[in-house]
Amino acid sequence: MLPKPAHLGPRYGAQFADPSVVAAYPHRPPYPAEVFEILVGLVIDAPRAVLDAGCGTGDLARRLAELVDRVDAVDPSAAMLALGRTLPGGAAPNLRWVLGAIEEAPLQPPYALVTAGESLHWMEWAVALPRFRAALSRAGSLALVGRETPDLPWAGDLLQLIQRYSTNREFQPYDLVEELEVRGLFRVAGQRRTAPIPFRQPVEAYVESIHSRNGFSRDRMTADAADAFDAAARDLLSPFSRGGMLHLQVVGSVVWGEPQSPWGVKREA
Repeated sequence: MLPKPAHLGPRYGAQFADPSVVAAYPHRPPYPAEVFEILVGLVIDAPRAVLDAGCGTGDLARRLAELVDRVDAVDPSAAMLALGRTLPGGAAPNLRWVLGAIEEAPLQPPYALVTAGESLHWMEWAVALPRFRAALSRAGSLALVGRETPDLPWAGDLLQLIQRYSTNREFQPYDLVEELEVRGLFRVAGQRRTAPIPFRQPVEAYVESIHSRNGFSRDRMTADAADAFDAAARDLLSPFSRGGMLHLQVVGSVVWGEPQSPWGVKREA
């Protein structure tokens, strides 16, 4: 099987356990409510159990727990899970926080749905996808979930700043679904994008949200580089703000389908 692209390797994924990344994570925009309507519509089998793989602070898991019978939220970062427990919905009795890498964490299948919200690219695909396949119920799906703020007038200039300051010097543009398909690990069944929702955010919080991304952990940047990036980003964004607030539109995306296994792993009955 083709190796993963170098810029998605474990040394880059490990930064999501850094204290600064965990602290910045709540500044990411919310998933639109329509995302959860789509996901619940994919839960066909009983028990209505969901595995949220690479859950982070539980942006998906905490809201899904209100809509299904059980959610197992798995992440290798103890700090992410600890923060997730303190956020709204984090103490739900049907939400089980599980510390561990998805490739080896203890699971309780079958699951009617496996979700991966902005996380699958950091996993060991040749291990994770067959494991998802084995854990899914017969009609279960794997859903890849994303969120974005499209049509930003500052996007091009911000990208130049990101390219200048990112610590991931190996980064190359990529399409996750295409990467999985070419390796024979995923078969798409459907996809949807949500209607945009309005989201207002202070300039400072928007800049801080970038420090929750790959390549921008404050723990791995020099203090001078982090300060220089922040100052340049603030200067770029401030003219677009009103009263210090940026007015954004958030769009969610869901691509679902069947995880595959090159070794013929069977699914749960």
